[in-house]
Amino acid sequence: MTRILARLSGLAPMAALAVTALLAGPVLAQTTPAADAPPPVVDLYTEADAQAVLDARLIALKTVIGLTPDQARLWDPVEAAIRQAAKNGAARAAARATAEPATDFLVVLERLADAEAARAQDLKTVIAAAKPLVAALTPEQKRRVPGFLGMSDRAGQPQPTLELWIFEDEQE
Repeated sequence: MTRILARLSGLAPMAALAVTALLAGPVLAQTTPAADAPPPVVDLYTEADAQAVLDARLIALKTVIGLTPDQARLWDPVEAAIRQAAKNGAARAAARATAEPATDFLVVLERLADAEAARAQDLKTVIAAAKPLVAALTPEQKRRVPGFLGMSDRAGQPQPTLELWIFEDEQE
């Protein structure tokens, strides 16, 4: 349940409250397993849930920016690039989940480097798609975007790509 609420943090608090109310009943109604049996693994966050959250975030981002009709014409390539980056991130997470365990730390580092390179390429695709739209935004509109994407301002510190909700499914 914590994972669902964390993913909804970018949405309105009422949405999080509604999800909590809907999910808490069945979770609280579950019986306690026998002491010697491992607890059941319940993944409450499905692929459909992830898609619904991405849809909501894209609608919210578009709303937060407050696109004019002329700017709205530049939105579709941005949305498509974000959707593709999120899809690629989820695919990388799924591949990691089924991969053979790492044999040593060099394998771990190599996998990390590969994931960072893939996220970098996805991010460059999003940037390329966003440039025409961002060029048409007012300074006030531009100011609203970074925080909504999950970017942080940490005085000269690098921005980890996994903190961007575009790559959130890769954190699993």
